Amino acid sequence: MPLEVFTAVILAALMHAIWNAMVRGQSGNGDKTISMTRLIFGQGLWGLPVLLFVPLPPAAAWPYILVSMVLHTGYGLVLAAAYRTGELTQVYPIARGTGPLLVAAASVLFLGETIGPLGLAGIAVICLGLFSIGIHRGGGGIDRRATVLALATGGFIAGYSLCDGLGARIAGGAAAYWAWVAILDSLVFVGLMAWWRSPRKLAGELAGNRLVVVAGGFASYGAYWLVTWAFTQAPIALVSALRETSIIFALLIGVVVLKEPMNLSKVVSTFITLIGAVLIRAGR
Repeated sequence: MPLEVFTAVILAALMHAIWNAMVRGQSGNGDKTISMTRLIFGQGLWGLPVLLFVPLPPAAAWPYILVSMVLHTGYGLVLAAAYRTGELTQVYPIARGTGPLLVAAASVLFLGETIGPLGLAGIAVICLGLFSIGIHRGGGGIDRRATVLALATGGFIAGYSLCDGLGARIAGGAAAYWAWVAILDSLVFVGLMAWWRSPRKLAGELAGNRLVVVAGGFASYGAYWLVTWAFTQAPIALVSALRETSIIFALLIGVVVLKEPMNLSKVVSTFITLIGAVLIRAGR
């Protein structure tokens, strides 16, 4: 993987961990769906000015944009449901570890992408590192419903990763493609929440934490724009797996900022994930 693509995906992983930490820290009176709504609303706002500088995507890209919008909306709803049921440290690693495995299988079997031995090894090692975190944190109290929802979330991750990788290539670039997906996702998601909670109540909840709307929305928008651009430069499976090194940054933020305890299991899992990233970078 070229150095500039590798660097962009690592930066996206950092931004991904930041917005996840913001959503976890500002949960809207315990309601993860409101946290997600704030983030997605902000993400859509950041997409609007981009439309002033990019051309309209070609007609062939619009089916991918619309399917991606549905998949991103489903991802947000299922992820919020998983967080309501299970712990973050159970849900996040399972969801993020499942996605790259499904993407790698689909990329090789159906898209005809070629992944070298080091790339395949890197994908496997990163997924191992992620799952090891989830297994450890789950211990003997694994929530089955949360596990099912986390696996479903991984399915949505795989679906939109493949869709966006192909769609951005057809669109001729990531900027216009992701701007439209982000805006449409925001309109649909916020519309659903307004219908569910009432527009007046939702407006008050969105205004309740502008930091998540503005800064979290920017981190989310920027992170996935970088990933979508990387999809156009390198195999989708490699980008999808490397992006999940965000768990390393999430653990560091948890320890340094949130003062969560660090233990040997976390260190080992993080080291395994780092090895996977090195293998992907080494693959040519």
